[in-house]
Amino acid sequence: MALRVQIITSAQAAAMIQSGSTLCSQGMGGNDVAEELMLELEKRFLETGQPEHLSWIHSSGQGDKKDRGLNHLAHEGLLDWIIGGHFGPATKVQELIAQNKIQAYNLPQGVISHMFRDMAAKRPTISRIGLETFVDPRVEGGKLNERTTEDIVQLMELDGMEYLRYRHVKKPDYALLRGTYADEQGNISLEEEPCYLESLQAAQAVKNNGGIVFVQVKQVVPYGTLDMRKVRIPGTLVDYVVPVSDLKNHMMTFDEAFNPAYCGNCRVVIPPAEGKLALDAKKVISRRAAMELRPNSVINLGIGVPEGVGKVAEEEGLRDALTLSIESGPIGGVPVSDIGFGASLNPDCILFQSTQFDSYDGGGLDLAYLGLAEADRFGNVNVSKFGPKIAGAGGFINITQSTHDVIFCGTMTAGGLKVQVQDGKLTILQEGRVKKLVQDVQQITFSGNYANRTGQNVLYITERAVFKLMEEGMTLLEIAPGVDLERDILGQMGFRPHIAADLKEMDSRIFQEQLMGLSWDTMSK
Repeated sequence: MALRVQIITSAQAAAMIQSGSTLCSQGMGGNDVAEELMLELEKRFLETGQPEHLSWIHSSGQGDKKDRGLNHLAHEGLLDWIIGGHFGPATKVQELIAQNKIQAYNLPQGVISHMFRDMAAKRPTISRIGLETFVDPRVEGGKLNERTTEDIVQLMELDGMEYLRYRHVKKPDYALLRGTYADEQGNISLEEEPCYLESLQAAQAVKNNGGIVFVQVKQVVPYGTLDMRKVRIPGTLVDYVVPVSDLKNHMMTFDEAFNPAYCGNCRVVIPPAEGKLALDAKKVISRRAAMELRPNSVINLGIGVPEGVGKVAEEEGLRDALTLSIESGPIGGVPVSDIGFGASLNPDCILFQSTQFDSYDGGGLDLAYLGLAEADRFGNVNVSKFGPKIAGAGGFINITQSTHDVIFCGTMTAGGLKVQVQDGKLTILQEGRVKKLVQDVQQITFSGNYANRTGQNVLYITERAVFKLMEEGMTLLEIAPGVDLERDILGQMGFRPHIAADLKEMDSRIFQEQLMGLSWDTMSK
């Protein structure tokens, strides 16, 4: 049988990339990254100075905060322009942006995911996601530095409602994708990948716009030997298959060579946690946040403090009635932390990321727990930009704008905070150097005004106070037993919040060593 695709090396693939072209890639953190293709592209540039002046489109951040993933692109002359949903793992690209050496845009991760699908179908990308945040053209338009001047987001009105149009100012000429196995006709399985992201949609977008699709795989197998139910990218969309030369460049995540429980090859028994979580500031926050849980909820937990909500739910015997979901596609199971974020242990199923965001954007989540990096008097939250550090929004805007019940979790101060939880009280031993509740956030990743207009229920939970978003702004509802209102709360804020007339103490069970005794029967909603 004549081969439909060509089988080439990663060096041959890199040699085909033309200067001035636009590329796209897939991956989340250390998951699903076509590492060897990016490595060879960097190697060619360092050896020959070619290709140069590339543009890049990616939805999820890819890298290890050091050398891998998108960090391979971080060379002056190689990269000129980039649209990304998240830059957290690509610290070297962040540096280029901060130094004004490339043009850069940050758009919501789900919007970029849908842009690939829309570019494939040759239709515009129009969404309400992003209104009144930093991607709104009335705010910053998603531009990340002074060098970036072109407006790529437009405000428009349909049927009396505001929308944002995200322009497809550049379409990718090449896709650097990854799969598990390819057959001789170029059919690609993703059977040992922890998430699919929008690899199919990116291949469709590139192919339908006359571009070239490269797919890095572990191995090429004879035609007819792949289980067609595991093929996620058909050979009709693939131009070149690139068998990896070194499996260290094709790890399942940047932490693990392979974990069969991430992709459904098996389910592992997860032993109960040894002992309880230490009763510190993070557990206090997680306990109070867990009191907002409802049975049979579909939930998204952000990285960091919000992850503790799941652990508290497990301690209290509530975990089995909850379904955790990740924007990258997995539904069910236990989300993986750190560089493996995007994968889930024992997932029930894995969707393409663009399909997952269809559900999210339409209100498919019952609850969302996200980090509280910085908030202001209007209830705005910033998680995307701090001084020169540009992490990006990721899926944060999609999730927080579309979920009715949103809970932000984080300590009130950062940088050296020390607390003691003893005898049912909270004592601040050492205050953090950085106040996180400020007059005005540096960047609006979540808009309090928009949330009020759309009727969302929004809480801000810290170790010493609970706030609620009201029409008049941030309103203090609860304080921890043992803290002083003026010294420990109001004195640590950059603004004076509204204070509820019936200001209450946080539930005393939160501050006791023993389990709180939460149950669905006793948790009032």
